[in-house]
Amino acid sequence: MRVGFIGLGNVGGKLAGSLLRNGVELTVRDLDPATAEPFLSAGARWADSPGELAEAVDVVITCLPSPAASALVLEAEDGVLAGFSPGMVWAEMSTTDQAEVERLGALVRTAGGHPIDCPVSGGCHRAATGNIAIFAGGDRSTFETVLPLLTIMGRQVLHTGPLGSASVLKVVTNYLATANLVSLSEALVTAKVAGMDLNTTYEAIRISSGNSFVHETESQVILNGSRDINFTLDLVLKDLSLFQAVADRGAVPLELTPLLSAVVADAAERFGGRAWSPNVIRRLEEATGVEVLASGFPAQMVDDEPEEPGQEVTIRR
Repeated sequence: MRVGFIGLGNVGGKLAGSLLRNGVELTVRDLDPATAEPFLSAGARWADSPGELAEAVDVVITCLPSPAASALVLEAEDGVLAGFSPGMVWAEMSTTDQAEVERLGALVRTAGGHPIDCPVSGGCHRAATGNIAIFAGGDRSTFETVLPLLTIMGRQVLHTGPLGSASVLKVVTNYLATANLVSLSEALVTAKVAGMDLNTTYEAIRISSGNSFVHETESQVILNGSRDINFTLDLVLKDLSLFQAVADRGAVPLELTPLLSAVVADAAERFGGRAWSPNVIRRLEEATGVEVLASGFPAQMVDDEPEEPGQEVTIRR
């Protein structure tokens, strides 16, 4: 399959890199042409517009920062839909809104194409090695069409159901990760104020019932001091708002999400929306006058697992 990839940012660039590294015929597009230079040097083609890209490929993948950005890329005069032809697939790998991906998916179907939403989860370091998890929502035949591509970009691939279901589960899991990050911030600051050694604290949490993926990744860059997890506070706020929208459509009276949103919004106001998300801990560091730092932790997470072909996750029934 000839693949077009639009959006070469923190996550998209790594996913596109996995495709190119594994011999997929790739055409790329990004608002910043300089971002594409490493891909072009490695053999990818460049498209001057989303429409031109769509004309040259069988599958169009978008990985963009917001639902509005995806809508613009698809619906603009020179957008993806302008170059779409019957039988093509649009794979939305952005973190987006269920209703919006369903709306755009309907336009793709009208053009004779097949939509599927395929957001990823597991951190940029795993996206870089093709070991990330991928949710995929769409009809089974479309899923099977793109599965060979998904198993290049990800290790565990879960077919979640109809179009839009993957986007719901993505914001559900991102909500849980945010709740964990805020609670870990409170736990680490409290341990520091209580006089605990933070290296010992890290290991105590890691081997206990309090452990989590977020602890094993984000706590490390918190303790290093870089706070660099390749994910920003404004993106956390976007994801929380998407989760809130899902709940609102179902009239779920959420209690924790509004509180998390207020905490993250305060951090973004203090430190800037483009600050790395673990900087949420700085609110408590400033309030208590302590620094949550320890030696021996990395400035960035690196996936040390070997790259392996992915596979579909079997759902227990």
